[in-house]
Amino acid sequence: MTGTRGTTRRTRWRLGLFAGALSMVMVTLGMTFAVSAQAAAGCKVAYSANQWPGGFTANVAVTNLGDPINGWRLTWTFPSGQQVTSAWNATVTATGSAVTATNVGYNAALPTNGTASFGFNGSWTGTNTAPTTFALNGVTCTGGVGPTTAPPTTPPVTTPPPTTPPPVGDPMAYVAAMQPGWNLGNTFDAVGADETAWGNPRVTEAQLDAIRAQGFNSIRIPVTWSNHHGPAPAYTIDTAWLNRVKEVVGWALDDGFYVMINLHHDSWQWINTMPTDRTNVLNRYNALWTQIAAAFKDASPKLHLESVNEPQFANSSGDAQNAQLLHELNTSFHRIVRASGGNNATRMLVLPTVYTQTDQARADELLATINQLNDRNLIATVHFYGYWPFSVNVAGGTRFDATTQKDLTDQFDRVYNTFVTRNIPVIVGEYGLLGFDRHTGTIQQGEKLKFFEFLGHYAKSRRLTTQLWDNGQHFNRTTFQWRDAELWAQIRSSWTTRSGTASSDQVYVPRTGAVTAKSLTLNLNGTTFSGLRQGNTNLVQGTDYTVSGSQLTLTASALTRLVGSRAYGVNATLHARFSTGVPWRIDVISYDPPVLSNATGSTTAFAVPTQFRGDQLATMEAKYADGSNAGPHNWTSFKEFDVTFSPDYTGNRITLTEAFFAEVNAGSRVTLTFHFWSGATVTYHVTKSGSTVTGTTA
Repeated sequence: MTGTRGTTRRTRWRLGLFAGALSMVMVTLGMTFAVSAQAAAGCKVAYSANQWPGGFTANVAVTNLGDPINGWRLTWTFPSGQQVTSAWNATVTATGSAVTATNVGYNAALPTNGTASFGFNGSWTGTNTAPTTFALNGVTCTGGVGPTTAPPTTPPVTTPPPTTPPPVGDPMAYVAAMQPGWNLGNTFDAVGADETAWGNPRVTEAQLDAIRAQGFNSIRIPVTWSNHHGPAPAYTIDTAWLNRVKEVVGWALDDGFYVMINLHHDSWQWINTMPTDRTNVLNRYNALWTQIAAAFKDASPKLHLESVNEPQFANSSGDAQNAQLLHELNTSFHRIVRASGGNNATRMLVLPTVYTQTDQARADELLATINQLNDRNLIATVHFYGYWPFSVNVAGGTRFDATTQKDLTDQFDRVYNTFVTRNIPVIVGEYGLLGFDRHTGTIQQGEKLKFFEFLGHYAKSRRLTTQLWDNGQHFNRTTFQWRDAELWAQIRSSWTTRSGTASSDQVYVPRTGAVTAKSLTLNLNGTTFSGLRQGNTNLVQGTDYTVSGSQLTLTASALTRLVGSRAYGVNATLHARFSTGVPWRIDVISYDPPVLSNATGSTTAFAVPTQFRGDQLATMEAKYADGSNAGPHNWTSFKEFDVTFSPDYTGNRITLTEAFFAEVNAGSRVTLTFHFWSGATVTYHVTKSGSTVTGTTA
């Protein structure tokens, strides 16, 4: 069986984690969804593919014609034996030619006449015949509507608490000592032959030494076991794989790390089928943990075990069944590890919420499990990737604003109040921004710096231990250097102190016309402003800049000197300095409004010729002539950065993607509004006719 999700093999594969975040966005926009136990069902599917020798890209749009549903599964069979190699906007699994695509968290809800779109890359030999028959949640898509029945449920199973709890230790102190933490991502969790399957180098002692030297005290080593064990009933783990995991865990412990290992992508590869295959899933899960527990029972107490990463369940009857199934997994894991003896009798064990979400209901479910287990040596874990529109740059979520900050404080407050106030420690086992899965430039630099500055501060105030998700996009595991030194400096500083920031890290000065004074709002964050510097030269307060309250103003004379000949782009870089933390970089940029040109192309290859003229693209809106929203995520006019559009500053173009045109109505003119960081907006028009696209400025 194969399972794919994401845009590249290095992408952080994730399911359902942000269903709650998107639900909040939908409610804000006045959209609600309901699920009927006895509902009318029907669907239609649009399937298109673009192929090349041996490979192809397919886009699928499934429209729900029946009553609203929450959670969908689309199935089909490839007539020519094609294979899926990677996917986006859905989790795609295959057994032979039979394929199943399951919603991810943010597109689970399908109202009547609502459409979900996803895509995948595949391979083929001989012929690449398109599938013609699809089924949505078991109902064949005929373009009509008929009745269906309520989903099956699984009877609740309860597990009694242990009769002899392990000795009471100091779990809060244990987890506090783990701060800060780092994830060895896309390595042992990679779905493939070995730890290098997703492009990261083989782990060495030197790599771990280098990470330890950065100041990290704990390391999470995600492990996917599904490709490395034998068949039922024993599910014997491959000796070489287990020994390799033990070797790297040993190196990490020798380095002084606190170390976590788990069952990682097993969660969406096979554990998620538990609602319909409970016995087989539980047998496999128990067999793996029995072997893992035995292998590590004599390891240092600084090793802790996590029951499962981001637990999720396909085709369940809803939240109640999800909670019951996870309770069964967590309690079975607890029983097996404790019974294995050695240091496992008192080892710290890590238990997640459903999807590792922070919703109050999910936290309460985990609290009930922990209370029932009556074991002080337990740790709760959640994951945090920010307010979804900001995290991926969609729906106009370009800034770390009050809404984005409140989402963070609300989530951290919930886990603090549910667990920490009861002396149950919490690990934020992964944190970052979802847009980083594509590249870290999806989120504007200054805005992401403010996000990480505040996250580190607020996690510390809520006594949460954090573990940075790094799939290779942050720390270069060959050169042992940070790919973005400025981001790393902000993250590291946030562990211990606040840093001052500002409303922007950019000051735009028009290339033509008189230079005027420009102002920024300082975010002191409890610090005091101590000065402004260019390189090693201090600027003069009163002459080069003024400060009034929280407003920093660069004078016209200073800006005239700084922009020099006013060449397009960054002319000077300043640093605002504060009493604590890292300085705040301010780029002084000369620009003119960008200029776009007419173009023609195809739905798979279209770019808008663009003279950026020193400016940078923030976001893009897409609307039809009647004012309705065009393209994917049609609940908002603002499209997702790097998924539907992306700037190419070197190539002087803005690319519109195949994913964008897949959800644009043929023959309908779409007005695009490009929003730039200078504040400039430029409109453009595109029309799709078949596979041809025409773009005009008029």
